[in-house]
Amino acid sequence: MSLDLTKVAAKVGGMVAKLKAGGAERQERLNYALDVLHNRSIDLDHLKKKIEDSKGKTTWLVAGLVDGLDRHYKAPSTPTEFTILATDGSHIDVDRHKSTRCYLINIGSVILHYGAQSGAALDSFPCLYFGDEDLVIAPAGVGGREQLIEGVLLGIKRNVEECHQLANLAGELSQNSLTLALLDGSLILWGLEAYPEFITEALLTQGFLHYLDDIRKLNNGKRLALASYISFPRSTDVVNVLRVAICPHDPPDCDRYCSPGEKRDCDTVAGVRDRELFVNLLGQGERSDVFISQSSIVRKHYGVHQVCFFYLRVDNEIARVEIPRWVATNVSLLNLVHSLVLDQCQRGQGYPVALSEAHEQAVVTGADRENFWQLVESSLVEEHLSSLTSAKSQSKRTRWI
Repeated sequence: MSLDLTKVAAKVGGMVAKLKAGGAERQERLNYALDVLHNRSIDLDHLKKKIEDSKGKTTWLVAGLVDGLDRHYKAPSTPTEFTILATDGSHIDVDRHKSTRCYLINIGSVILHYGAQSGAALDSFPCLYFGDEDLVIAPAGVGGREQLIEGVLLGIKRNVEECHQLANLAGELSQNSLTLALLDGSLILWGLEAYPEFITEALLTQGFLHYLDDIRKLNNGKRLALASYISFPRSTDVVNVLRVAICPHDPPDCDRYCSPGEKRDCDTVAGVRDRELFVNLLGQGERSDVFISQSSIVRKHYGVHQVCFFYLRVDNEIARVEIPRWVATNVSLLNLVHSLVLDQCQRGQGYPVALSEAHEQAVVTGADRENFWQLVESSLVEEHLSSLTSAKSQSKRTRWI
């Protein structure tokens, strides 16, 4: 039986009414946040110190400042000859109801050359993982609990493989070409914060950051930039800078000064998202100042790949573009990211066309998953190996009257 929407309609109506009623209050908070953002009396050097002193003492993630807060920059001119590299991935997770434990990661890759020698190369790279060394991550030495690679952890491994393939593409290019290497989503592997340190070592230090390093080393001629693109971001890092600015305590310390349930000065901008600020600040194609992510996992592990970011206006959307520090601190590479990401969005109806194409190469549909498991099961039968599945799995595939 499918979802009976008539039983949900009243609740949806109530939700919409509540959102509408809170609209005026949200607008007041946004207006106040914009006033603080544009406040010329704020001492930025003092604010930077206040942010630094507040690390670990606030209940929200605060962006680090590089220069200013509310400056905006027009897009540099787009070069006539350049290359875009992009990867994206999809996967088929382990199914515990099947007789065989395995998973599949499919990476889509795109190379787009623009200019006199224009051309495109699109491909996909499916990889099947089934050995003991593929299915778990084990701590070094004796002791410690193995972690199964499935669910959230498999999603993180897929991110690592996307970066691996991007590094491979970059390594095959001529260093004379102006090139932007693009990933979809964040450069910060947020999910690792919930796992033991040996997982971070395996997937981040020896994996993701290793491949970022491969890309950085190819940048000898300052002609290769790396960025990731986040559409419709939900982040509040910059709004939280305003919360620090508003806070009457120096340094801010939520546990010390703010009792649970007590109204705080900084709550006057609570609920506002960064994109709401910058849609009021940026013109078409403009970017914001560069900010620094102060995520604990970035501060602890990323080093030269410390994640910086800026916001970019593409039509009516504000996107978040993340870049490693070695890109953010080089003006020519920063400008290259700005101009080429914007160009890709304009060619792709508001979203980078290279990432759209990489997604199309990588996507695994529901039918693909069914066909994959049928292939696995039929192959087992042909070799006279057990292909038993759980009763629950069989029940789902049986039509009941």
